[in-house]
Amino acid sequence: MTQDFQLVSLTGLILEDQTELSLADLCRACAAQADRIIEMVNEGVLAPAGHAPDDWRFTGQHLHRARVALRLQSDLGVNLAGAALALELLDELDSLRSRVQRLEATGR
Repeated sequence: MTQDFQLVSLTGLILEDQTELSLADLCRACAAQADRIIEMVNEGVLAPAGHAPDDWRFTGQHLHRARVALRLQSDLGVNLAGAALALELLDELDSLRSRVQRLEATGR
């Protein structure tokens, strides 16, 4: 009796908050054109360090936000302003969850 084994190759990207990505790096990681990322910055979805696109530096958190915004646009047809609002609401939800956990931990 023979067993067939299938090898699965996984690729991923692990970034720390201190990791800095250039605009080109972020575009590659998101499979997005630079103009889409620039639109996100202009809309306030992303707030990179630096003054101009060539100087911008993004973090792992920016990468996550960009991917969520792109997915909202492609999967749900949400425009960029709607994606920005959804991300803001998700941030608020995370903040409230953290606050509830802290309150529960202190017994209040």
